[in-house]
Amino acid sequence: MGSVSLKIGDGTARFKRASFCSSALNLLMLFSVVTTNLFALYAFTSSPKNHHALHLLPHTHKNISLISEQVSLILREIDSSQKKLAQMEKELLGYESIDLSTSKIASEVRTFLQHHLLPLGKDSKTGITEMVASVGHSCVKSLDLLSQYMNYKVNGPCPDDWSLGQKLILSGCEPLPRRRCFAKTIPKVGLQSFPDSLWKNYSEKIYSWSGLGCKNLACLNAKKLNRDCAGCFDIIRGYETQRYVKVRGKNDFLIDDVLAMLGNGGIRIGFDIGGGSGTFAARMAERNVTIVTATLNVDAPFNEFIAARGLFPLYLSLDHRFPFHDNVFDLVHAGNVLDVSGRPEKLEFLVFDIDRVLRAGGLFWLDNFLCSNEDKKTALTRLIERFGYKKLKWVVGEKINGSGKSEVYLSAVLQKPVRV
Repeated sequence: MGSVSLKIGDGTARFKRASFCSSALNLLMLFSVVTTNLFALYAFTSSPKNHHALHLLPHTHKNISLISEQVSLILREIDSSQKKLAQMEKELLGYESIDLSTSKIASEVRTFLQHHLLPLGKDSKTGITEMVASVGHSCVKSLDLLSQYMNYKVNGPCPDDWSLGQKLILSGCEPLPRRRCFAKTIPKVGLQSFPDSLWKNYSEKIYSWSGLGCKNLACLNAKKLNRDCAGCFDIIRGYETQRYVKVRGKNDFLIDDVLAMLGNGGIRIGFDIGGGSGTFAARMAERNVTIVTATLNVDAPFNEFIAARGLFPLYLSLDHRFPFHDNVFDLVHAGNVLDVSGRPEKLEFLVFDIDRVLRAGGLFWLDNFLCSNEDKKTALTRLIERFGYKKLKWVVGEKINGSGKSEVYLSAVLQKPVRV
């Protein structure tokens, strides 16, 4: 099956993976060494019984010397084969060790990855003596971009390059290394107090538009940024003012209906994955429920817009393990963000992490998930059924898209079981 280990010690990240081939090779090496040692032991311990045997003694030593040379040759071949296998595995994984001596690596990367001894020595509770920096192992695939990101003046202003950092994150370089520079500050003028802030548009000067195609909210509202965000920055007159409180089809669930499924006080804190401009969190905030919204700034300043509404944005990709402890949320809400590309295992890892942070008895709200084909719907349905969730609400319906074609959507409210 193989195992994966990541070690960042002396500033070098390494990836090692055991394979069937390497295991077989180790068994062959062990067999050869044991057999040779037994033969040598027999040769040395056997005493000559007659004068003829004494004459054969030099010949025996010669044979032993020859065997020793053969063993050394076998060991060298085994060592060479192991190195070749390790190199092949690295190439298959697309991962190489981070060589900190190369000129491509910025000095700040070396500084960040160095060990930092604890000032008071060994910690009595954890037993650690030093702090080791964390950096995504896939950063090695983008060394040029990583060095560009870490090439800055220490104690000076950070380059205006958040889009570069996000590009690294989307390439699997997560977490990013920390930097010793001051991020660009944008005055947040005209913000309203909570809860008035939930449904107010603010000056477009409070957002960072660098690296984005649009430079104002009108441009964003004229675009369909993703399947869950079409005109989602219009929180004054657009559809966002009706979402979750009015239905347009049978796949749309009302927030009050979902909250009623657990009764009064059943839902207090939740997690919205890929929550667009934060409207779901805003509706929940009106009902005294705290929602953390995870999103990136893909084509729009989602995080800043959510924060301006007085809500909690989390700048995080779906490839990252959720930075929350187990069983902490009463509700997890997600839509088409679950339509991850790649192999089915990627979706499986994501759903397992959703299950991890959701408490027993909590609700998983799957909101208008597009089943682009029957195989996708079947795969997701089977995956959900494996977790043993109780189906409080399950609706499969059709909608007509902009091109006049019918599309199948799945919406569901599922309750996490108590597992022993």
